[in-house]
Amino acid sequence: MSGSKTEGTPLIHVDNVVAGYLPGVNILNGCSLTAHEGEIVGIIGPNGAGKSTLLKAMFGLVTIHEGTVSLGGSDITNMRTNKLVEMGVGFVPQTNNVFPSLSVEENLRMGLFLRPKKLRQRLDAMYDLFGNLHERKDRSAGALSGGERQSLAMARALMMEPSVLLLDEPSAGLSPVRQDETFIRTRKINKTGVSVVMVEQNARRCLQICDRGYVLDQGKDAYTGAGRELADDPRVIELYLGTLAEDVDSQRTDLTK
Repeated sequence: MSGSKTEGTPLIHVDNVVAGYLPGVNILNGCSLTAHEGEIVGIIGPNGAGKSTLLKAMFGLVTIHEGTVSLGGSDITNMRTNKLVEMGVGFVPQTNNVFPSLSVEENLRMGLFLRPKKLRQRLDAMYDLFGNLHERKDRSAGALSGGERQSLAMARALMMEPSVLLLDEPSAGLSPVRQDETFIRTRKINKTGVSVVMVEQNARRCLQICDRGYVLDQGKDAYTGAGRELADDPRVIELYLGTLAEDVDSQRTDLTK
């Protein structure tokens, strides 16, 4: 990583968070995470480790009982989601992330309800970044393919020009080709100046593109480090990535451009 990505106050910081969906039943048990400006941070781990819960806690969708979340040094713990959007936090859930009965452009308009004066500018920016959406702007979102729907969900979250984008399993349910496109598009979004914190089931490819990764286990961050270092760490490979005879390096060329 370049030094510029880790200087100064973290963009978003999670400090020893304990959180859960029900009182007295915690999914996160002292979880911490830091994302600096310009970074892609990946969150991987086994099923039930608390990965999606961590993102939802950061976005105010799960109650935090202990610990804090800060954005640019300001405490945003348990803040309402609409306020977080105003402050520059975007969130793309894994499911139910578009309005299927609305057109593509109507979905995008919904993403900018707080700043209607910038609508044309932001629509043009999203159609430039997601070229396939412009061709389908009048089509119902419910008629889109899985990959197109994921693109629309990401574009809608970007309409408000967030400083950080939280992505929950963006490649879930997509074909290998569409998964690759999703990871490449995530890097393109990052290069526009948006920091990304992403939860991914496709751990190997996630670690290929992220500056830093966190391995969650039982609601805590078990390992952290540079993405490629974690991808090559024997402990992480044995415990979380499996022992499949897959050459990670052979996939890096396209995904890291």
